Amino acid sequence: MNELLAKTVGKVPEVTLGFWIIKILATTLGETGGDAVSMSMGVGYLAGTAIFGVLFLLTVLVQIRAEKFHPFLYWITIIATTTVGTTMADFADRSLGIGYSGGSLMLFALLMGALFVWHRSMGTISISSIDTPRAETFYWITIMFSQTLGTALGDWMADTADFGYAGSALVFGGMLLVVAIAYYKTRISDTALFWAAFILTRPLGAVVGDFLDKPLDHGGLALSRYSASGILLASIVLCALLFKQRAGKAH
Repeated sequence: MNELLAKTVGKVPEVTLGFWIIKILATTLGETGGDAVSMSMGVGYLAGTAIFGVLFLLTVLVQIRAEKFHPFLYWITIIATTTVGTTMADFADRSLGIGYSGGSLMLFALLMGALFVWHRSMGTISISSIDTPRAETFYWITIMFSQTLGTALGDWMADTADFGYAGSALVFGGMLLVVAIAYYKTRISDTALFWAAFILTRPLGAVVGDFLDKPLDHGGLALSRYSASGILLASIVLCALLFKQRAGKAH
């Protein structure tokens, strides 16, 4: 019986409304938390990436070695991917001097490459196939690249494309709404729509995070990055308790 359950129960949560709410909160926390360390603490983007990179590797290792789905472990790992994504994207865009458009194109190529290798190796990129350490490894690498790309896209839309933080949030929110409508009204692959939504939640979280902590004269609310991060973390914990997280079925 235990062997049967191991084969039918996955290591990632069911994709529900609660999942998407927590995901958006986590990506917003990744922006404020990443900026708090790299900018407010003054450690810089490279050192910030190293710090969060170690956290990312440790949490992914624990997540993969876990024998079953643990909600808080899963979301801690998601937060680790989004914080390292923030500092990594900022390092590529600003410290390397390739700009938001160059950083976005490079990270998009890395994300598409990760999905391509995953599909070639496993035959599918469906989250219902996340039931082996190898599949989980591809899953978390893909998520890390998607979180990094989302930061670069959010910055590009808000700054270079001049939409501002609130305007960019409306744009990415509208794109997510289109994906949701497509899920219910079209026959587009659920897997493709899942990854489209997963990727889009990151730039949405990035611009919302910037809206919270950027100065008033830059279109933000000028909240402390530390207080904003604390409020977001508390909100994630509360939502994780309210929205019961169960493991998705694996085939």
